[in-house]
Amino acid sequence: MDNWPVNGEKSLILSKKVGLKLDRYVSDCYNAGDMKIYPLKFKPIFKERIWGGQVLKTFFGKDIPADKKIGESWELADLPEDKSQIANGPLAGRGIDEVIAEYGFEITGKEDYQPPLPLLIKILDAQNVLSVQVHPDEATCRRMGKGDPKTECWYIIAAEPGAVIYKGLKPGTTKEQFAQAIQEGSCAELLKKVEVKVGECHFLPSGTAHAIDKGLLIAEIQQPSDTTYRVFDWNRLDASGKSRQLHVEEALQSIHFDASGDNLSVESVGRLVDSDEFKIDKGHQAPGCEVLLSKGQMKAMVFISGKGTIESEGTETADFAKGDTLLVPACYEGVMKFAEDTEYLIATV
Repeated sequence: MDNWPVNGEKSLILSKKVGLKLDRYVSDCYNAGDMKIYPLKFKPIFKERIWGGQVLKTFFGKDIPADKKIGESWELADLPEDKSQIANGPLAGRGIDEVIAEYGFEITGKEDYQPPLPLLIKILDAQNVLSVQVHPDEATCRRMGKGDPKTECWYIIAAEPGAVIYKGLKPGTTKEQFAQAIQEGSCAELLKKVEVKVGECHFLPSGTAHAIDKGLLIAEIQQPSDTTYRVFDWNRLDASGKSRQLHVEEALQSIHFDASGDNLSVESVGRLVDSDEFKIDKGHQAPGCEVLLSKGQMKAMVFISGKGTIESEGTETADFAKGDTLLVPACYEGVMKFAEDTEYLIATV
């Protein structure tokens, strides 16, 4: 017990809360059927977007269609219409939902786990400006009787000179002023415009009006929701000559007009996000370094640069390289070995 890892202590506390014994926890972790659970890699789900491009191929080497504007690569998803497929090891080809249904405790560390997986991870290629939009919070979803809440954060992977984001309202902006500005096509002028730098992480709680300008490559980590209410799309038309659907009434009900964009956090080192919905930590290791991974908490790891392996005696070795996302099970204990200078994000809930 004195040598139990720090993260493992959290699992032990959790185990006591749900009436488990330590020996049961260890037994389940190391005897998941006939196989020891290992870090899982996924096939990306590519999304064509009017504002997308080909940077996911040139920057990360992702195998996107050459004739498509790919704006989003969904790296880890467990939504009704989009479920990640495992790409490595004995579980390759199976869906994340199917595997967690079979190995829920081993992967999540929770005896009472309820789907979906509580994270959605994407990489965004913004070659043009995204719409001005908002995602509702839980109270708004209940009030309107539809939608799912979405708090998110943006980690800036690459940025053209002068690239900006819009996040939150300028202080003092009222619902009436914003509604009028939507009609006039000037609502972006009421948002806080921020020039961004590579390595920054911008937190956007649900209820925050926002937009991403062109020239940005972003890792987006969020709650598992695809509910988006657009209020302005810069008067552009899609390939068929039509405007995309707007959701002005829903957006006006969802925006937190009592909050200012001046109060939204921006971090670039260590703990990037510390919210009720998820935690994000940033790591940076030189070639030849090793980092121990303790069991006790499920971790999603997004590799911004570099490459290496994650290894543990008697389990499948998982390779990683820039652009990969891996899900490290709660029961897994091993070591990360870095072959190149590597920057990565760790998301936990």
